[in-house]
Amino acid sequence: MARILVADPDPRAQQELQALLQRNGFELDAARDVPSALAPLTDDDVDLVLCELALPGGGGMKLLHEIQQSHPDVAVVLMSAFGSVQDAVQAMRHGAADFLGKPYTPDQILVAIDRVLAKAALQRENQELKSALDDRLRLDNVVGSDPRMQAIFKTVRAVAPTKTTVLITGESGTGKTMVARALHQLSARSRGPFIEVNCGALPESLLESELFGHIRGSFTGAVKDKVGKFEAAHGGTIFLDEIGTISPAFQVKLLRVLQDRVIERVGETKTIPVDVRIVLATNKNLEQAVAAGEFREDLYYRIHVVALEMPLLRDRAADIAPLAQHFLRRFAAEHGKPVTRFTPAALAALSEAQWPGNVRQLENVIERAVVLGEGTAIDVVDLPTFGRAPATRGGNAAATAATADADIGALPLRDALAASEKRIIELRLARCGGNRERAAKELGIDRSTLFHKLRRLGIR
Repeated sequence: MARILVADPDPRAQQELQALLQRNGFELDAARDVPSALAPLTDDDVDLVLCELALPGGGGMKLLHEIQQSHPDVAVVLMSAFGSVQDAVQAMRHGAADFLGKPYTPDQILVAIDRVLAKAALQRENQELKSALDDRLRLDNVVGSDPRMQAIFKTVRAVAPTKTTVLITGESGTGKTMVARALHQLSARSRGPFIEVNCGALPESLLESELFGHIRGSFTGAVKDKVGKFEAAHGGTIFLDEIGTISPAFQVKLLRVLQDRVIERVGETKTIPVDVRIVLATNKNLEQAVAAGEFREDLYYRIHVVALEMPLLRDRAADIAPLAQHFLRRFAAEHGKPVTRFTPAALAALSEAQWPGNVRQLENVIERAVVLGEGTAIDVVDLPTFGRAPATRGGNAAATAATADADIGALPLRDALAASEKRIIELRLARCGGNRERAAKELGIDRSTLFHKLRRLGIR
């Protein structure tokens, strides 16, 4: 059970609060001033501090500041019988988990504790996930030597330290999420949570509750208060993917959050300040959506402060081989496989593919090849054929190779592997203008081996 520190100079108020919390199964510590409140925190077993704003020894704000500096994982709820709206706003901006006015009912304090602990648990879970994925979050791992990618990297480094809203556009699988994570990791908020929400995956009826939270009884099935994603992202970054799918009604609510940085839980009229960096992404043309009346123009200009457009993978072919090598190293380490390289033929096949699924498709193909492959090298036979570009030049050899693709999937394994090998050789010969010595060199085999394969596979 959670351990709570009650810091209140009023003996009666402290006694009543302790009795209530003990009846509900919480473990307790008590303090009557700032120095005595800091002492129990050294054991790192306090989950939540309930603190009177007028706490002797410097006040609740001083205790909040000390806890933020030395124990940032401990949530603090400030309480006061004389606190104003300005006090509440200031407390939330400085990192308080909540602000309660006295007197409060038992239900009010228990609901607040439940909500704050749930939010803290969500943030810890997110932090653990972030640590597990840390190698993926650095901009160094967003591979790209293409000039367009280098321009994106330059912009990311420039805007990451700011609070500027960023819109990332591009087709599915181009790496929008990776760039959003890099923006977070390179910012001063990197120690805070990174909360990702796929707006297109949530029905309209649940999206508002998921993002803003709700209070108990606000709708059927709302059996207890729920912390929304914006609150959970307080002090960090929230990434709203597929933002182009949200309804016009929800666009109005999102616009208010962007303008005022406050939210309202479903079923509640109280506004809650949120300190979050907002990054959005879409594979939809929002300018066309605005023209068609599907997306609010004022919201579009509010989110279009800094825009990054991710290029298609097939339009930056020079990045395919480095990306493939990057994924090879990562998946070999993750799955404990001895594979260390690609054969030249395999790299050529990857570079010639169209990749309609972009970087995500390439990533999946490499993981599959690493998991299923044998030995230390990935060869052409370890790769699927679905992503490869049909050849359009080189006469009959290329035409034959393109036609053969349709039937490979129906062949027995041995014949399918031979057909795949035949197609790669024919493509390479076509690209080399029929020069067999050059084709052998590019395929990474000697000329006699190529001649043997030509005879065995019936290539003329």
